Amino acid sequence: MKAPDFKLKKMNNEEEVSLQSFKGKPIMLTFWTSWCPDSQKDLHMKDQFFRSIQSDRLVFITINVTGREGSKEDGKSFIEKQEYTFPVLIDEGTKVYDAYRCMGVPTTVLINKEHEIVATFGDKASLTEILKHVGQIL
Repeated sequence: MKAPDFKLKKMNNEEEVSLQSFKGKPIMLTFWTSWCPDSQKDLHMKDQFFRSIQSDRLVFITINVTGREGSKEDGKSFIEKQEYTFPVLIDEGTKVYDAYRCMGVPTTVLINKEHEIVATFGDKASLTEILKHVGQIL
């Protein structure tokens, strides 16, 4: 299945980012909310992963699902408090979350260089389980 295109603003500077801006590159995309314990645990592990990867080989993006947050500021406060450095985009409510047919948070989607969805992982998937499949998109 082709990954649905999107154009969203970055959390920290309002710059717009689209899926097309990563043409020809594999992507790990994670949808999350600040209040969810599974998202909190997942993002902690993914931050360590993000700091260790070569970003020219794998694009790493997270999307804060604002439509499932208490307020638009909740996600931003959470990221700043945790001092995470990975790219965060802001969903327009649940628009992109719904386009990717997510059933909960966190949801991680692995997208290959042709921008086809190779695998989707729900809230109970471990980072180890996800990383076992990253080779399929590199």
